[in-house]
Amino acid sequence: MAKLPEPPPKATLKRISPAVATLQAGTKLWRIYFRDGSYPTTWDRMRYYGPVRGARFDHHLDPPGVQDRGILYAATGDDAIATCLAEVFQDTRLVDTRRNEPRLAAFALARDVSLLDLGGKWPTVAGASANINSGPRPRYRRWSRTIYDSYPRLMGLCYASSMNGNEPAVALYERATNVLPRLPLFNRPLSDAALLTPIERIAADLDYDLI
Repeated sequence: MAKLPEPPPKATLKRISPAVATLQAGTKLWRIYFRDGSYPTTWDRMRYYGPVRGARFDHHLDPPGVQDRGILYAATGDDAIATCLAEVFQDTRLVDTRRNEPRLAAFALARDVSLLDLGGKWPTVAGASANINSGPRPRYRRWSRTIYDSYPRLMGLCYASSMNGNEPAVALYERATNVLPRLPLFNRPLSDAALLTPIERIAADLDYDLI
């Protein structure tokens, strides 16, 4: 059997108990977002256009367009900033601190958030594998859609970053809108002089270029 087959029918998946990872209120999440470009946004706004070709867990319906389904990708843990940089700039392996006005933001969850844990045994039980955290994105988006439809009480996914040593990353569905706080803890342009040294170090550790 393929390491990651197509997702099962919704009725089948609903019979499999989800592995729930709960992030407590106050948990700090980091994200990189763009104020310009194809999908400009703000630190606290989900992307309602999708699915986007380069995004792994977009649960939007085809064809791509603006719809009711929204998503926000972020990272947590001690190495969260590196995870953000590794994930966002993985296709080019170039951290461009100016193109499309990228910004680095952090916020603390206003409420507990319940996520499907893709880092444990659930993918295997569901007929997939740990390969769900990496590999061909179109198939993973189909898994995300089926997960979204099968587990209406879950607010997103907790997964292992394939680009930063399996560090924790999250994809929040629009169901999690009310867990976002009114104000961020941190929100600065990647081009901010105060960020230059740490970003240089992280880019070097990832073997990414930096401009």
